[in-house]
Amino acid sequence: MNHSKLKALSCVLAAGLTLGPAVAASAADAKHFPAQAIHLVVPFPPGGAVDILGRLIAKQISTQTGQPVIVENKPGANGNIGTEAVVKAKPDGYTILLAANGLATNVSLYHKRSFTEQKDLTPVAYLGYAPLIMVVPVASSYHSLKDVIAAAKADPAKISYASSGNGSAPHLASELLKLTTHTQMLQVAYKGGAPAIVDLEAGRVSFMFLNPLEAMPQIDGHRLRPILVGSPKRFAPLPDVQTATEAGFPELEATVWWGFVAPAHTPKDAVDALNAEINKALASPEVKSTFEKMGVVAEGGSVEKFAEYLKAQTGKWAAVIQKTGIHAD
Repeated sequence: MNHSKLKALSCVLAAGLTLGPAVAASAADAKHFPAQAIHLVVPFPPGGAVDILGRLIAKQISTQTGQPVIVENKPGANGNIGTEAVVKAKPDGYTILLAANGLATNVSLYHKRSFTEQKDLTPVAYLGYAPLIMVVPVASSYHSLKDVIAAAKADPAKISYASSGNGSAPHLASELLKLTTHTQMLQVAYKGGAPAIVDLEAGRVSFMFLNPLEAMPQIDGHRLRPILVGSPKRFAPLPDVQTATEAGFPELEATVWWGFVAPAHTPKDAVDALNAEINKALASPEVKSTFEKMGVVAEGGSVEKFAEYLKAQTGKWAAVIQKTGIHAD
């Protein structure tokens, strides 16, 4: 994969639920939707994965509908601040949220909130995913997941993993690894991915799960070595790296993903119209080309498909969080 593609990938990838019911609107309303600007809330800072993907889709939807799509960043508390703003918005289809993994995990990680995703939001459309990549220092003697498991079983105190904070995707993926493989490993928590990567490169920790933004520059610079991808199929930028299923652990699927939701009670016709526009945007040549260059697997699909996906993701990570006792508040 060339440097320009890696740069594009790093720009994007920085960084269930049976959600609330939608109430039917009149056919006349749906026929003219959208009739005004759409407000898209991104619950993370500018420049990260959610922001870049949101702006890409917003631009395409605006082109398709002739209506502006205004993107507003409301970061904080792993997406909770922006999510709460959408929960409180008028449920008319003109305010939507582009959410990430926290939509499925925050319900179990945070208990002191004024809302819950299940009853206060309704699904609109699934966008897509990218895998978490399990990486080790370049000088590491571990060349596969089986090597790490064998070392952990021989001496649990010998294996440590880095995380970018309690309840983060790397933390949850590593805890899922422990549960799946019946091993014990020590978490070394950092305040963000950057300091964790520094210690990982130096060999002070054994491995880490990283999103492609953080992983690919280190892999291409020969500072870290990938040994596993968390996607259900091989990751195009790393075609020679096996998946968890190929390694014998299909339960160890760990990705970063994105999807759109709206306030509960948003009219069904508005939700369906938004879903259609998002799917149309995903099929556009510009969006398809950009996603491919960035290593993002576009999914799309129906409202019902996304609802089922959210439900499955929420249940999966709730079980991990409950078994491990992780909490973020």
